[in-house]
Amino acid sequence: MAISFNDIPTTIRVPFVFAEFDNTNAVSGPSLMPYRNLVIGQRLAGGTPVAALTPIRVTNPAQAKNYFGAGSMLAHMLERQLQNNDITETWAIALDDDGAATAAAGSITVGGTVASGVIYLYIGARRLKVGVSAGDTLAEVATEIAAVINANTDLAVTAAVNGGTPEQVDITARNKGEVGNGLDISVNYYDGESLPTGLTVAIVAMTGGTANPDIEDVWAVIGDVHYNVITNPYTDAANLTSLEAELLDRWGPMRMIEGQAFSAALGSHSSLGTLGDSRNSPHNSIMGIAKSPTPTYEWAAAIAGKVSYYGNIDPARPFQTLQLEGILPPKPVDRFTMAENNLLLFDGISTFSVDDGGLVRIQRLITTYKTSPQGAEDISYLDVNTPLTLAYLRYDFRNYILRKYPRHKLGNDSTRYGAGQAIMTPKLGQAEAIARFRIWEEQGLVENIDQFKNDLICERNAGDPNRLDWYLPPDLMNQFRVGAAQIGFIL
Repeated sequence: MAISFNDIPTTIRVPFVFAEFDNTNAVSGPSLMPYRNLVIGQRLAGGTPVAALTPIRVTNPAQAKNYFGAGSMLAHMLERQLQNNDITETWAIALDDDGAATAAAGSITVGGTVASGVIYLYIGARRLKVGVSAGDTLAEVATEIAAVINANTDLAVTAAVNGGTPEQVDITARNKGEVGNGLDISVNYYDGESLPTGLTVAIVAMTGGTANPDIEDVWAVIGDVHYNVITNPYTDAANLTSLEAELLDRWGPMRMIEGQAFSAALGSHSSLGTLGDSRNSPHNSIMGIAKSPTPTYEWAAAIAGKVSYYGNIDPARPFQTLQLEGILPPKPVDRFTMAENNLLLFDGISTFSVDDGGLVRIQRLITTYKTSPQGAEDISYLDVNTPLTLAYLRYDFRNYILRKYPRHKLGNDSTRYGAGQAIMTPKLGQAEAIARFRIWEEQGLVENIDQFKNDLICERNAGDPNRLDWYLPPDLMNQFRVGAAQIGFIL
């Protein structure tokens, strides 16, 4: 037997017994693919210790508030993501407000008469209780509302009594940009909540926020660091185009640092359908929301948290029914119907459901990919599970081959070489591919091994004698999503 030693030379004449270790066959089971999350969002510039465009690992919400400012978009995103997944390694990159941006603004105006009671006020899904007493003037009520808002530094807004209208409270988003337009201001969300008798509250929704930051600079900062799940707070065309281009490149065979991005959009059924129809990426997912007290960027963070947690456990298992913790659903009147959700799923927009207990759950999580490069209808990347599963299969196969055959020679199948020689051959490469498939099969990631064997190709490259080529045709495991039964009854 001619053994290929790694470190012991053949020119030793000094009497001794030498022994080396070889770990290339030590691990044969499935690879552990560690997930890493990336959360992109805006910070508050004043006094925050972490500069913009600086990747930093975050492990708890208190850290996020300290790094990016209490009440900032990014701190809220991280709070929601960590609520849904505090296990997966999570990194954040802060953006400053765009220099040309304006802040969204709204108002709360009180009227009528004042009786003793509590105003249940919701700003960005955060519940505030404003106590009022009989005999208070409307101006005093407005002053108290502003004081309660400003006392809660975790809110995404600040408040000030209007200088010309003392019963009006002006609300301004802390972070500038378009996302502030979706900050919800409302009263009496839960059953049993009501305004004090005789008091009225008129709310002007947040509007006027313009110019999101540009995420283009993020890609240069993260380089080739592998982030499996990316939370993106923006759905404007420029930022989505930049994101999708970067993800397409990261998925390519020269980089192989796959990532899936998640965002959420607020709008009517028509506007969400238009948004979905304008995108076509297998690596980007957008959740459509009719109206919710919770900001869209927190929805995105919650979804990404769930995907990174459960996708790492089993990328082929569907995410339907998983609860999005910390998310308040739209009121029943504002929710899309089943028919509307079905149409959105054909537009490339993901959907959610609300159970009888008022908990928000993922209904179906899809990508925005709908058509092939030639314009043909294409469902190959419809569900998020498909790219997640493919990412794991590539990672595992690549990792296995690199680990087991780090310094091997390459020969033909017909070559008669010693059994201990470090030589890879096409037949051996084919056998290794089938062995990996069996492991994937045991994990419930693939099926139909006979077809895999028939279609599998492993051969030496005709133009490069040092290269071995594989064609791997795994039949991916599907998800049980729709059940249909016909009940043929007899009377």
